Amino acid sequence: MQAVLTEKEGFSLEVPETVRQVQEIARRFAQDKVLPHVRELDETQRFPLELLREAGNYGLMGIFIPQEYGGAGLGYYEYVAAIIELGAVDGAFALSVAAHNSLCTGHIYYHGSEEQRRKYLPKLASGEWLGAWALTEPNTGSDASNMDTVAVREGDGWIITGQKNFITHGISADVYVVIARTGDRRASRNATAFIIEKGTPGLIPGKKEDKLGMRASETAWVGLDRVWVPDTQRIGEVGEGFHQAMQVLDGGRISIAALSLGIAKGAYEAALKYAKERTQFGKALIEHQAIAFKLADMAMELAAAELLTYKAAYLKNIGQPVTRYSAMAKYYASEVGVKICNEAVQIFGGYGYIKDYPVEKYYRDIKLCTIGEGTSEIQQLVISRDILREVGLG
Repeated sequence: MQAVLTEKEGFSLEVPETVRQVQEIARRFAQDKVLPHVRELDETQRFPLELLREAGNYGLMGIFIPQEYGGAGLGYYEYVAAIIELGAVDGAFALSVAAHNSLCTGHIYYHGSEEQRRKYLPKLASGEWLGAWALTEPNTGSDASNMDTVAVREGDGWIITGQKNFITHGISADVYVVIARTGDRRASRNATAFIIEKGTPGLIPGKKEDKLGMRASETAWVGLDRVWVPDTQRIGEVGEGFHQAMQVLDGGRISIAALSLGIAKGAYEAALKYAKERTQFGKALIEHQAIAFKLADMAMELAAAELLTYKAAYLKNIGQPVTRYSAMAKYYASEVGVKICNEAVQIFGGYGYIKDYPVEKYYRDIKLCTIGEGTSEIQQLVISRDILREVGLG
């Protein structure tokens, strides 16, 4: 065992040596394969599918999937470490890796049948296939129990009709996990999850969104026009879909916390380097107390967010309830991430507003982390409800 999470600082939290190994793999991949293309990908919004396929060769597309299903067979410590390192170079690429791992692939692994796992996980974990997860709709974001997309039994299968939006990999995915309503609006147990493969008649990849940040991570709407799937493509029991989705989001929020950490780490390190090299009034920026105090706060907030994120990962690893801590980690890391990236731009001054320098992209990318997989306000709701249940009022 190794009590080190980064090369520079030790922590009392004990983690496996494999965390350092995964950090190095992800760091090298990000520096060698992703970094040379970051500017071009951001400006053109080109989705680097070829890089995601290649990431599969490094074990990054199925990090916590067991080896028997073609994955790396690691845990959430390693997963968090990988997303942080990727996010420090390009938040958009890290977002795609995170969404593929924790949402589509994770849903099938945690809730799929043995037959579904053996059919889909090897292709997903290797990067041969790309996954998408479809819950959000135009009129039902956080209000998921009121979704318009419906699945109706027909023969030995289901007809699914509706529309999903803000779907990561909505155009390029090879397999989609789609949650559809199978009961009355806002009723308990009113949704069911289905696996739909690319090319299924009626599955219509739609418009790609033109986003503020995370521009190289493909986001699109997906239409479902009387899509028929056999009942064998149903995940779990009828009516379990919403419960499954909430469990998937618990893990997904750890992903967003790690992604926030990665982006904020990249911004902090860029600002630190600039503050050491840039001189004003005869001395380096970092020697000015105003800048040194900014960097001190940034470093402190990064450390606190990292510990909270690894606490959530620890609970996930040992199979304990993680809802409260994943929401806390996601909420805190994303909010302080926005603050850190804002301060990084401020330290750069006018140059922070120029695309030739890295912090303006970190600044644009980080904002999604306060919105995706539940807004900050939804995290407050999740945390407060868990507290109320704890004291017997929920």
